[in-house]
Amino acid sequence: MRNIGRLHATHRCVTVLIAAGALLFIGWYAASWNTPRTLGHALGLAAAFLWACFTVIMSKGKLDPLHAVALVSTGSLLIYLPIYVAMCGTRLALLPPADLAVQAIYQGILVTIVSLIFYARAMDTLGVSGGAAFGALVPALSALFAIPLLGEWPNAIDWPGMLLVSVGVYLASGGPVPGRTRQGR
Repeated sequence: MRNIGRLHATHRCVTVLIAAGALLFIGWYAASWNTPRTLGHALGLAAAFLWACFTVIMSKGKLDPLHAVALVSTGSLLIYLPIYVAMCGTRLALLPPADLAVQAIYQGILVTIVSLIFYARAMDTLGVSGGAAFGALVPALSALFAIPLLGEWPNAIDWPGMLLVSVGVYLASGGPVPGRTRQGR
């Protein structure tokens, strides 16, 4: 029973750390409120909700990661392709073949297939609550990747937000805590 109490305390601590980090990201910009930014935050929350639904459904359905990816990829193709063709026609044919190939490889293989397999395997290995916490790293990783790729640096309040989220994700994934023995968890 004592370990269950510690487990609940750790879950609460993880939730507080990730929420505090997220609030630092969002709260900093609340002072300069504008409609597009608010819409962006709402869309980000909607995307997080949909990922959470996917995670729970995949776990509840006991889907093998490869089957989950096949369902998502095929479903996306069948739903999105007719909509895209109806709205944009043959604009893809106007792209230079090299640009089209890069996007097809990156979006069609790396994002749609490889990342979904990695995500599904992580959920399978770490469990839903431990693995799902990694989704909280997306803003922090995006901010870090923006430095070399876009030349954009996080502002002063983003750094502590990224640190809080990262520590929360580390704890949620079962990372060892210095000074704690494996049995004392």
